[in-house]
Amino acid sequence: MYPTDLTDAQWAQVLPLIPVPAWMGGRGGRPEGYCHRVMIDAMLYVVDNGIKWRAMPADFPPWDAVYRFFRRWRDQQLLTVLHDRLRRACRVRAGRGPEPTGAVIDSQSVKAAETVAAADRGFDAGKKVNGTKRHIAVDTQGLLLTVLVTGASAQDRDEAVPLLARLCQACPTVSKVWADGGYAGALVAIVATTLHLVLEIVRRPAGARGLVVLPRRWVVERTLAWITRRRRLARDYERRPETHETMVRWAMLPVMTRRLAQTPPTPTR
Repeated sequence: MYPTDLTDAQWAQVLPLIPVPAWMGGRGGRPEGYCHRVMIDAMLYVVDNGIKWRAMPADFPPWDAVYRFFRRWRDQQLLTVLHDRLRRACRVRAGRGPEPTGAVIDSQSVKAAETVAAADRGFDAGKKVNGTKRHIAVDTQGLLLTVLVTGASAQDRDEAVPLLARLCQACPTVSKVWADGGYAGALVAIVATTLHLVLEIVRRPAGARGLVVLPRRWVVERTLAWITRRRRLARDYERRPETHETMVRWAMLPVMTRRLAQTPPTPTR
């Protein structure tokens, strides 16, 4: 058993939330040749260890079978369905409603490998990074709501509207969004007019030095740290932006399954 493998308690939480394949519902299609648990464990190993597809350990299914599983779950949005179901379960377990009403957005620039096309990359002059930028929206628990990958040269203000448009489509219940000073300016009015969202800018206190934990903003910063801990996402190796976005969702699965598998606290009188 690898450290990235799902425990029995985690698998018990994941199993009922997996999208049912068409062939199991009597709608035709070719039956899958491998257990879902084995394939999910293989994907978690790839994301956490950052290996090449062809370097898949021999005790997992063949690399091309794992890649076909990854590609099918990406193209048919099956991973998005599982991810969102796990997020709702985590929120309910935490005593919140299944759908969020608030979100926090931020971005992170990462260096790109030679496999990333020139058209999909850029240079972030502020961070001195030649690569790509992932823009994410999370709920107040730090759980991913949506993700958008662009070239690193893209400005946060410019990509905020498409990111928030995705957010409105994925989570229509969200009415308020928090962001840092990089999103300030005319964007606040644009978002209110076009997307009917309240965009609140959380600014750093005047004269503050060093590390300052800001309300709401620390939540999304923590999520970006969770994502970067996965070696496959510490650098961008993906040939397509949608593949990078899928890898980000895979990186969030261990966070949510661990929360769901924890023993609930004993109520006190």
